[in-house]
Amino acid sequence: MKFVILSRLTDEGAETIVDNPERIKEVNEELEKMGLKVLEQYAVFGEYDFVNIVEADDNATVMKAMVELSSRGTIRTVTMPAIPVDEFIEILKGKK
Repeated sequence: MKFVILSRLTDEGAETIVDNPERIKEVNEELEKMGLKVLEQYAVFGEYDFVNIVEADDNATVMKAMVELSSRGTIRTVTMPAIPVDEFIEILKGKK
């Protein structure tokens, strides 16, 4: 399953990456240990600071990882499951 994670740094999180920009990649490695595979990652402007596309076996794995990250106080996230459009069309047609 794929998921889109929108994340916003807290003041503490922003300070952390200014002091240690490589921390961003370290968190990706931690996510892998939690069962998520980071497929793509973008720094963005606007309401959010990062957009990540990740893959995981199930919702529970992603939920647990996001709670763990949020508990640190450096980031806040919004997570959405992502369904490929072709699969969504098949669902609408009642074939899945």
